[in-house]
Amino acid sequence: MRLWHEKLIPYLPRQQLLGQHRECCALRGNGWGKRHSVVNYVFEYTPEQLFRYHEAIMEEMQKRGYNVDSAWKDPHYRGKICEPHNQESFKSGKMAIPGVRFYAEHTEDYLDECIQNLSEKGINIEFDEEEK
Repeated sequence: MRLWHEKLIPYLPRQQLLGQHRECCALRGNGWGKRHSVVNYVFEYTPEQLFRYHEAIMEEMQKRGYNVDSAWKDPHYRGKICEPHNQESFKSGKMAIPGVRFYAEHTEDYLDECIQNLSEKGINIEFDEEEK
């Protein structure tokens, strides 16, 4: 699974939004560091970057009335069977690039790729040029 471009978060249908939450939980937990071609770039950054992205997913879930286990709101939490990140591990990796909220890889081209991917699933999302 992929991490959808952050501009899509408010537009994701229920299934994709909840799937994104599950993916973030898995990546933050035992999936941390396990390579997968679509999300490899995530592991080049600090775990804090993934937490920030996941936080945006959880905020959107709450806006829609979904309940989120409050444990996931702790940036060091990694799930029930994982030890939490310590301060040292939490800060190891690339930090965010100034002006980029989540991942530098989430470019306009990546946004277009995500929109195309959703379209292939029968989910059509259209942006005004100003929104992109």
